[in-house]
Amino acid sequence: MRDARFPDLPEPFPMPHPRPLLIIETGKPVPSMRRHRGFPHWIRTAAGVPAREMVAVDVEAGAGLPAHAEFAGIIVTGSGAMVTERRDWSERTAAWLRDAAHDGAAIFGICYGHQLLAHALGGCVGDNPHGREMGTVPVAMLPAAADDPLFAGLPQPFAAQATHLQAVLRMPEDAVLLATTALDPCHAFRWRERAWGVQFHPEFSGTHMRGYVLARREALAREGFDPLRVLRTVRAAPHARRVLRRFARLARDRPETA
Repeated sequence: MRDARFPDLPEPFPMPHPRPLLIIETGKPVPSMRRHRGFPHWIRTAAGVPAREMVAVDVEAGAGLPAHAEFAGIIVTGSGAMVTERRDWSERTAAWLRDAAHDGAAIFGICYGHQLLAHALGGCVGDNPHGREMGTVPVAMLPAAADDPLFAGLPQPFAAQATHLQAVLRMPEDAVLLATTALDPCHAFRWRERAWGVQFHPEFSGTHMRGYVLARREALAREGFDPLRVLRTVRAAPHARRVLRRFARLARDRPETA
């Protein structure tokens, strides 16, 4: 039976949890990594959330967005697109995110989602003046992270997987800077109390990261990087994944257990 709240879901589809998490799918993995399925699956697995408690909507493919009040929280995926391209689907999603954030929805933007959330709330996104950031990178937390619900108590610094060309150049008003990296001064922020953007990919395993490095090896070489050296430095990033798990628990009002 189709749930009338989610008309874009295919039939047959199991009835979702009464208050599931919404994944806004803004793109697909690089072609060589699609054998591992898509970002919604990677996010659900990394977050430790049962399939029945998540709903994915592919806005890049033209799917409409449901009422945000139907969901416990919202996660926005990464994408191969650029926020500065101002694609129709992206701008519509930005307007939806702006309304949801101002209504107090719990939001977690990843990479493109981080940038799109900043853009939606009045920040500035553009080409990273420091160039491409790729591989397992140390994320340094700033003082505001000490009492942040997602970052408090993590090691300083902690490892995270990153791959991006654009960055948040100016945070939205009312945002707090939480973390930085050597190549990205705004690597994580919180807007007011319940909206977060992270440039890193907490859903990426080491396998995912290595696959991305191999897919971008020619671009890396052109830009002066040694792809083999980048590959050798890839390692697990469990504390970055913990940030995502904390968000999933916070959105559903469940205490952290690990």
